[in-house]
Amino acid sequence: MKPVFENLIKISIITLILLIVSCSENSTSNDDNTLEWNKKIAKYAVHNHAMVLSELIKPLSNPQEIILLIRKSIDSVRFYEDKSGYFYVYDFNCVNIAHATQKDKEGQNLYDYQDTKGKFVVRELAEAASNGGGYVEFYWQKPGETLQSKKLGYVEPIRGTNYFIGSGVYLE
Repeated sequence: MKPVFENLIKISIITLILLIVSCSENSTSNDDNTLEWNKKIAKYAVHNHAMVLSELIKPLSNPQEIILLIRKSIDSVRFYEDKSGYFYVYDFNCVNIAHATQKDKEGQNLYDYQDTKGKFVVRELAEAASNGGGYVEFYWQKPGETLQSKKLGYVEPIRGTNYFIGSGVYLE
């Protein structure tokens, strides 16, 4: 199992790197273009990782093993020039399964969590994921900062599970 896991993660990372390089080569310094390629990176990174996780999880039946595998698979993945790209995973009841930068959220039910503007963030993310995937705008604490920043998150279900995975781009 370990070599398969490592190989799938390597393939996922290589795909993400190729996407970033491709997008950066085709973008200009225009902020609108930068946002568009950052949105594409988030979307394709989430989709790619969701597909890898769904394959890795198939042979597992123990829920704790699945959660540990998910956590391990997202822990060290960072993208964007400032390393603000990372993954998070929730179940459809809004319980955080894994968070790459905020470990204190793991295991917490964030159904009633509201951002600084009053949006029920995880509820909206869960709804977008339950519809097959999509973008949600909200406020969240950017790594290394104390205040919340505007973020455009992209989420997608992990096939064969009751989980969804997301990432996003900070807009401020």
